[in-house]
Amino acid sequence: AIISGGGAGHEPAHAGFVGKGMLTAAVCGDLFASPSVEAVLNAILQVTGEAGCLVIVKNYTGDRLNFGLAAEKAKKLGLKVEMVIVDDDIAIPDAKKPRGIAGTILVHKVAGHVAEQGGSLGDVVAAAQACNSRLYSLGVALTSCTIPGEQNSNRIAHGKAELGLGIHGEPGISTIDVSKCRSLVTMMADKLLTAAGPEARLAVLLNNLGGTSPLEMSLLAKDLCESPLGEQAVYLLGPGTYVTAIDMKGFSLSCLALTPELEAALQSPVEVDAWPQAIPKRPLDRQQVEKASVNVVYTPSASTLAGEMVTTVCQTLLDAESELNQLDALVGDGDTGTTFAGGARKVLAAQQQAQLPLAEPGVLCEVIGEHLAVVMGGSSGVLLSIFFTAAGSHYAEHGQWVAALQHGLAQMKFFGGAKPGDRTMIDALEPALAAWATEGIPGAAQAAIQGASLTASMQKANAGRSSYLNSDSLNGVQDPGAVAIARVFAAVAERCANR
Repeated sequence: AIISGGGAGHEPAHAGFVGKGMLTAAVCGDLFASPSVEAVLNAILQVTGEAGCLVIVKNYTGDRLNFGLAAEKAKKLGLKVEMVIVDDDIAIPDAKKPRGIAGTILVHKVAGHVAEQGGSLGDVVAAAQACNSRLYSLGVALTSCTIPGEQNSNRIAHGKAELGLGIHGEPGISTIDVSKCRSLVTMMADKLLTAAGPEARLAVLLNNLGGTSPLEMSLLAKDLCESPLGEQAVYLLGPGTYVTAIDMKGFSLSCLALTPELEAALQSPVEVDAWPQAIPKRPLDRQQVEKASVNVVYTPSASTLAGEMVTTVCQTLLDAESELNQLDALVGDGDTGTTFAGGARKVLAAQQQAQLPLAEPGVLCEVIGEHLAVVMGGSSGVLLSIFFTAAGSHYAEHGQWVAALQHGLAQMKFFGGAKPGDRTMIDALEPALAAWATEGIPGAAQAAIQGASLTASMQKANAGRSSYLNSDSLNGVQDPGAVAIARVFAAVAERCANR
C-alpha cells in the first residue's frame, strides 16, 4: 500500500492521485493543516496488508510528526510501515529542511509503479528515495493564496513576483521584477539545471499553482520548451494543475534526472484522474508556407448593358447613403448607408477605370465579391461578398443569371444564418429574386419594395444589431438593409424601362 496526504487546499493533490498504479489512499486534513494522527492511522490500518505500507509526505513539520507518529503506532500493531519525506524545493540554497512541493507526485508515480510490479516494501522505498534524491522543483507567483473566509492581504506588489514562495503562502526567498514569461522561465531553468547537472536526461513537470489561466500556462509551456531546461528534457508533463495553493497565481517547475528505472516508472500506465502523461519531447515540425489567397484572374472587358447596370446600382447606393444611415440610427449603429456606399464607391471606381470584366457576368460577380470583402466593414460586407462570389461560380458552370443569384442567396443564408422574417436584407432580396424568375425586373422591383415595407411590422429582429432591441424600438421602422435592396431593384427596373 502507498499512502500520502496533507492539508486541503492543494487539490487535486492528494486524492486526485489515488488509483491503480499510484496511491492506495490519501489522507486529507483541514485547509493547510496536516490530518490528525488518528486519521492517518486509520487509513494505514484500512489498506495495509502483509506486504506493508509506504507513507509519502512532504517535508513540513506537521506532516512529518502526524504521519510519523501514526506510522510508529501502526508498527506497534504489527504492520510493516516505512516513510519517505519529499524535499524537492531548491528555492532556499543550503536549506537544512527543503520543502516538498509539486515534484511529490513524481515520487508517488515511481513508488506506485514499483508496487504495481510486485516489488517488496524495500524495493518501493528504495525507488521512492532514488526519485526524491534526483528531483528538483522551484515555484514563482504573482499573488499569494486566498484563504476562504479571510481577507486577502496580498503582499506582492503589482509588477513583482516572489520566487520560491511556499504552497501555503510562505514568503519566497526573493522578490523579483516581472517583465515577460520567458524571463521567468529562463531564470528558473538556469537554477534547476544547476541543481540537476548539465548532462542529465530530464523529465520536466509544469504545474499550475491554482490561479493561472490555461492561456498563460500554454505560453509558459512554449517558453519552457524553448529554454535550456526544455532543450535538455526528454519528457514533458503538463502543463496542468497538480499541486496547488488554492488560487495562487503562479506556477512551478520540477525536473527529475532520469535513470532507466525512473524513466520506465514514469511511462507505465495508471488509472488515475489527475496524473499527466509523460510525453516524449520531439522536434517541432515547422513548414514555411505562402499566404493562401484565391484571387480572381481576369481581363477587363466591355459591355454597354452590364456597365449601365453596375453604374446604376452603385450610384443608387451612393445617393441613398444618408437615408440608410438615418434608418440604421433608429435600429442599429447608424452606418448601413456608409457601409453600402463604401462598397459601391469601390466598384464604381473600378468601372470608371475600365477595370471590370463586364462581358463575363460570372467573373464580374466574383470580382465584385472580392472588392466588397475588402472595403465593406462588418457582417454585411462578408455576406454580400459570399452572395456575389457564389453567384459567380454558379453562373460560370450553368450560365443562368437568375438561378446564379438565387444560389448566391442560398449560400448567404446558409453561412449568415438569417432567413425571411428575421428582419434583414433577405426579406427584400428573396422575394425579388423569386419574382424576377417569373415576372422579370419590374416584378422583382415591386416584390423587393413590398418585402422591405413588411419589415416595418416585424416585431423581432433575429440577426444584426437590431436583434438587441425591443419591439417598441423596431415598430414602424423598415430594415435599412432591406431598403437598400429595394432601392437598387427599383433603380434597375427604371433604367431598363428607359433604355
